[in-house]
Amino acid sequence: MAGFRRLGLEEALALGPKWRHACHALLYAPDPGMLFRRIPLRYAVLMQMRFDGRLGFPGGYVELQDGSLEDGLNRELSEELGEAAAAFRVERADHRSSHAASGPHFVAHFYAKRLTLEQLTAVERGAPHAKDHGLEVLGLVRVPLYTLRDGVGGLPAFLENTFIGIAREQLLEALQDLRLLESGSVLKL
Repeated sequence: MAGFRRLGLEEALALGPKWRHACHALLYAPDPGMLFRRIPLRYAVLMQMRFDGRLGFPGGYVELQDGSLEDGLNRELSEELGEAAAAFRVERADHRSSHAASGPHFVAHFYAKRLTLEQLTAVERGAPHAKDHGLEVLGLVRVPLYTLRDGVGGLPAFLENTFIGIAREQLLEALQDLRLLESGSVLKL
């Protein structure tokens, strides 16, 4: 990931007070639905359209005064997603990766939280009423985890959007590692 160096969570936390920490979470749930009665959805994965027109994951800057990275992340999720975020808690066990930026003193921490489809749809329904909706967050979007017959529609077209920082790489890595796509399909993208 150009401009970022992967490091362990403990190493990231030991960088010192001059470093800022941002935490973001991929929220996903098994989805038995079928698109057009023939394309299995498999999972619902949420991303958001940010104020700057780029796609990213819910979350944001956290302060170590929040208690922990996860406390700060859960506060951010509540602000961006609304009351439905109180139905679950992102924990240390959900941590996937940490990356330090090569320029500014900034570390991006990435988490993935498996929800039930009911929890995820409650987040989608409640998000327009969240504190940051219409300001920092312009809306939620589900990632299409399929490729249409033309070989372009679906995930390949989605990946042509502009993503903030390393969100695109985090998405692809999580889709592969969590086995949210059929085996080998990430390698083709």
